[in-house]
Amino acid sequence: MDCSTVSELQNQSESLNRFESLTSWDADWSGLRVVVTGISKTGFSVADTLAELGAHVVVVAASDDEEAVANADTLKIVGVAEVILGEASSIVLPLVKGEQAELVVTSPGYKPTHPLLAAAAAEGIPIWGDVELAWRVREKAGRKTARWITITGTNGKTTTTTMVESMLQAAGLRAIAAGNIGTPILDAVRDLEGWDFLAVELSSFQLHWTQSLAPTASVCLNLAEDHVDWHGSFAAYAAEKAKIYANTEIACIYNAEQIETERMVQEADVQEGCRAVGFTTGIPSIGMVGVVEGLLVDRAFIAERKDSAAELAKASDIGDLVPRHLMANAAAAAALVRACGLTPQDVRKGLINYHNGDHRIQSVAMSEGVLWVNDSKATNPHAASASLAAFKPVIWIAGGLSKGVDYDDLVRNHAARLKAVVLIGTDSSALAASLAKYAPDVAVIATQAPGGRRSSGSALPGDAVMSEAVAVAASLASEGDTVLMAPASASMDQFTSYAHRGNAFIGSVRELLESRASANKES
Repeated sequence: MDCSTVSELQNQSESLNRFESLTSWDADWSGLRVVVTGISKTGFSVADTLAELGAHVVVVAASDDEEAVANADTLKIVGVAEVILGEASSIVLPLVKGEQAELVVTSPGYKPTHPLLAAAAAEGIPIWGDVELAWRVREKAGRKTARWITITGTNGKTTTTTMVESMLQAAGLRAIAAGNIGTPILDAVRDLEGWDFLAVELSSFQLHWTQSLAPTASVCLNLAEDHVDWHGSFAAYAAEKAKIYANTEIACIYNAEQIETERMVQEADVQEGCRAVGFTTGIPSIGMVGVVEGLLVDRAFIAERKDSAAELAKASDIGDLVPRHLMANAAAAAALVRACGLTPQDVRKGLINYHNGDHRIQSVAMSEGVLWVNDSKATNPHAASASLAAFKPVIWIAGGLSKGVDYDDLVRNHAARLKAVVLIGTDSSALAASLAKYAPDVAVIATQAPGGRRSSGSALPGDAVMSEAVAVAASLASEGDTVLMAPASASMDQFTSYAHRGNAFIGSVRELLESRASANKES
């Protein structure tokens, strides 16, 4: 073995030892050479945190718009060594202080196959996500260390996470929802006082880059095909979701109506004494939280669970419109917080205080016997299936950016509920093909020519698409119908976000109904 090889092995050993010691805010992060990818909310929070810790940080980002430039200027002020913007620069692994990086912390949108990340992996450089960094710096002298409740699943993550947050706050605990839900996890962790609990929503992208998490309680709500374009296969996507259970301390919560999530728990490497607790929208078995005649009940966390159940809440405590999947989210949230010691009263008060949020099976209007419902958050077939199951007959507004998913099962399972379908999206050919195959007798009306353009060739922006879709739906609807906007697709082909799409629907419905009211007055 030559001297250069010995030196290289020694350097690798020293680097490994250093990373093993980086398990608190007070560890020695000074001088660590780090490349951070991305400069939006997540990337900014990562770079800001590392600079505060004393690391040498270089940020790379494909974006070079006004917001990126402003963020770059701020990061330089707080001590970030260098910020490199632009598509071409973002694919190259840069040097940090003239030397190779020791660590890469990536924003979740970057695929593992991204050239910069692939180059780092080839060099043996560790790659973390912001969640991994947050877990490692969560402990700091003089600051309260939060316990983590982690939530993932194909659908229902945000609803369940905010329910958990509401229940924890109802119990008088200092708690906040963070992670994929909007508040960057590092911003929450760096709070000066600290928290009793963090309710942490985690996407499959974020879970891919985690290694060390050991949550108090965890759940995978459900599993369905999604993000295959990012992960490469459904099996890889499922494997990332299963990481939610690793090292869980007290309770792994699983969906008793979906065997895949129970298998995840069975195969997880958890801490000694950790329990497996199921949730269901049916009558719960021993060791589960479930629903009996409109009541949310607990047969897992009471001494008398063998022959009785504790009432936690009524469906009406959640709201007037409580479809099955929303009750499932409530059951999962209740199981998570009951595992952490909350009382039935805390659960009920949390659900009463809970606001489901916009764009999630949101009742927009009831007019002339027609219910108008906005579920723009239904960005994949699994989420849209939950919405469709709640209504009949349905005029379905659907379509958008498909992300490579298959619509056959969705249409096959709900064809009998459909009165008509109004297609949006620049390319909804996959959904149209499934409709032709499994709902051939259902009227399907496209609001636009392929490519998102009118036949005249003029551009058709998202707001105009939705206005046209709502007008078409109104012409088809009659008393007893539900017009449901649950696209089963992402929004970015015609809208800036699912919220933009949902607001366009709400605005178009209100404009239509106001126009009708005005016409009726004049007549």
